[in-house]
Amino acid sequence: MDGGAEPLKPIPDIGRGPRHVAIIMDGNGRWATQRGRPRLFGHHAGARRVREIVEACPDLGVKYLTIFAFSTENWKRTQVEVAGLMNLFRRYITKEARALREAGVRVRFIGDRVRLDAKLVAMMDELENLTCENDLVHLTIALNYGGRDEVARATKRLAQDVANGRLDPASVNEETLPRYLDTCVLPDPDLVIRTSGEARISNFLLWQSAYAEYEFIDTLWPDFTRQEFASLVESYSNRERRFGAVPA
Repeated sequence: MDGGAEPLKPIPDIGRGPRHVAIIMDGNGRWATQRGRPRLFGHHAGARRVREIVEACPDLGVKYLTIFAFSTENWKRTQVEVAGLMNLFRRYITKEARALREAGVRVRFIGDRVRLDAKLVAMMDELENLTCENDLVHLTIALNYGGRDEVARATKRLAQDVANGRLDPASVNEETLPRYLDTCVLPDPDLVIRTSGEARISNFLLWQSAYAEYEFIDTLWPDFTRQEFASLVESYSNRERRFGAVPA
């Protein structure tokens, strides 16, 4: 990845910063429309922004970054836009694979792969294998992902284990289901950011974000900079997370 950008100053108390940041990357289409360009122009600009934010993570103490690339609801968009997005994902993997590996980034994909093109799925598998030994930043890309769909799929797997005698139903509690989620190897997000001025979570990491801090900002995703990312991370470090308790 391009190392030309000036390193960011770490947040003052990096121990209090978010270890896992999740981002709903919204506003690509509006960004393009404002410039009189087709929506796909905005998606390409948004893909380039991902590189900058991934590069910023180590300096900010962010170990895990999860981005919402394509939801289970996005199939409702026009055929032209969906086809263009799928092509963009293939191009992103081809273009960034080597740079991600050399930068120490481990890539994972979450979501239901059944509906995705076989060639794209093969490329996703290859990128995961290529970067599987990296540990500097863990980049998780949510592709054909929906929180409700994830919970439904996890519940089916859990029920199957119960039916096959591998799991005692009496032992099932809130610690059990996360082991069946797509994110089972990841910590829950500490901070969820949504760009573009919309104040909703759009079916993203519903279970995992139960106690996450949220930031809804007006910036459209292609305009979201390293500096704004750093500001949000620093703001998080000043919050007191109590998880339902009261201050000591």
